[in-house]
Amino acid sequence: MTIKKKKILLIALLLCTIDIYSQLQLPTFFGDNMVLQQQTKNAVWGNAKANEAVIVSTSWGEKVKTNADEAGKWKVFIHTPAYNINQNINIKSGDSEIVLNNVAIGEVWLCLGQSNMGWSLGNCFNWEQEVLKTDNPQLRIYKSDRQHWHEPKDDCPSGMWKVSNIASAKLTSAVSWYFGNTLQKELNIPVGIIVQAYAGTPVEGWLPWSIQKDIPRSLYHKNLLDITDEKQKQKLGYSKEKALETYRKELLIYEQRMAKGDSMKSKNKKLTLPIITKPASMGNQYPSHIFNAMVHPLLGYGIKGIIWYQGERNSKTVQQAIAFKEQLNILIDYYREIWHEHSGGNVDDDYYFSLTQLPSWGKEQELAVEGVESPWAVSRNMMFELSQKLDNVGMSVSIDTGSLVELHPKNKKPIGLRHAYGVLHDVYGLNQVGHGPYFKSCKVVGNKIEISYTGCGRGLMKGREGALNTFAIAGKDQEWKWAKANIVGDKVVVYSDEVTEPVAVRYAWAMNPSQRNLLYNKEGFPASPFRTDNWALYKEGAEEITVLKPKKDKDFKAKDWERPAINIAKP
Repeated sequence: MTIKKKKILLIALLLCTIDIYSQLQLPTFFGDNMVLQQQTKNAVWGNAKANEAVIVSTSWGEKVKTNADEAGKWKVFIHTPAYNINQNINIKSGDSEIVLNNVAIGEVWLCLGQSNMGWSLGNCFNWEQEVLKTDNPQLRIYKSDRQHWHEPKDDCPSGMWKVSNIASAKLTSAVSWYFGNTLQKELNIPVGIIVQAYAGTPVEGWLPWSIQKDIPRSLYHKNLLDITDEKQKQKLGYSKEKALETYRKELLIYEQRMAKGDSMKSKNKKLTLPIITKPASMGNQYPSHIFNAMVHPLLGYGIKGIIWYQGERNSKTVQQAIAFKEQLNILIDYYREIWHEHSGGNVDDDYYFSLTQLPSWGKEQELAVEGVESPWAVSRNMMFELSQKLDNVGMSVSIDTGSLVELHPKNKKPIGLRHAYGVLHDVYGLNQVGHGPYFKSCKVVGNKIEISYTGCGRGLMKGREGALNTFAIAGKDQEWKWAKANIVGDKVVVYSDEVTEPVAVRYAWAMNPSQRNLLYNKEGFPASPFRTDNWALYKEGAEEITVLKPKKDKDFKAKDWERPAINIAKP
């Protein structure tokens, strides 16, 4: 590009920016079909002419006035009544006016994560039958294209609220849709799900660098990318400046095509916002870059809580999976604090956070306990421990879902339903069990160990006929043996003829324990993997062993696994 053309492009972009911020404008998540959190004060914000008055009025009788600041930014708080539909919001500033139609008031949940959170309903098992059930005017979906950026953004320019129907649900997150639809049906009020998912992203990308800079694993991650970044600059000629120049050209083309209504890249693929992949310091793996574009714009929007499905990228090694616990703890604390602050204190500072344990993946379990080659077992345990440590943190156990070879399994329905029933119990107080059996305590009795659980519901049961064969037992020598296991009331008693003086038990400690006979409660929720020991999970100073991706045979055909159906007894 010549210097003259560069100047013309820069002037065009500047003129567009000046024009945008000289008129009334809202972020995309304030739009038709949106859902506002009920019975609270919701933050609403946008841009207008500098210092100009902005008036926000609603069909339910609220009216608030403020003035834009010197930069044209404004923010108000509007009170919402109990749930309702078919409402509207009017925003006026000078000669400009925006009317938001078909607004619903109900419950709003934010759904965050990587590719398995984003995995669409239309790519799941039995999707043809499932999408026929998706018409639901009281369920609304907001999602934007995946984006990352090196600085905090104020909007998700490709985002839009849609009413749930065959067209919108088919393309949205299956986990989120099953979660939101179940909430809506059980509560019988409007529900909004905000789905922000980005494939292959580490937890480091979902946090500002200033919040995680003292975490050793985050620093390790950043240093590796900085080394890669320098190599890309020196050997390949990549630079931040060149990346931004290319991005601006592609963005201008994207905006021109969208303005013409040309929104399809191909017959079946939607045109998406351009992204920067290189150099590494501008890519989606770099600390804070996902937060900046996918979370920061939404800060302060009225929500009830968050469901989280991310962890594969932070569970490649046992050491990484162990560090993930601290990183996720800090993320939960920070998100609660910053949302509370940006919402003017109207979003609780301890709002509910529901985690997704990683499903099964890879070769079926053969050893009683797998070692450093199975970091997902460690990741599941880290999440379980975190859910027990922190208040208002739930978890969806998913070891009976997954795939032998595919990193993106198609059995997402159980995960979404389990998130929903956990939230219905813990947040909305429904008189029903919200999760499966969770390890509570254990006691050595002779050559046996008695394990007590919470979440037993109407009682414990096996997933299928046959021996309960997923427990391992060990003595002081730390040699793990398969254990025999019997359900006795709300306890499981385990033992082995090879371990006469047992001291520890582990359950489902493998990458893929799915095909063994798992423990459930009679409501159909699976038990979480756990361990009773505190033995070292890896040898200090040893090289990190990365989990290997299973080979996929050309004749492989994905199929779902059998599992007990959810069987909730109505109060």
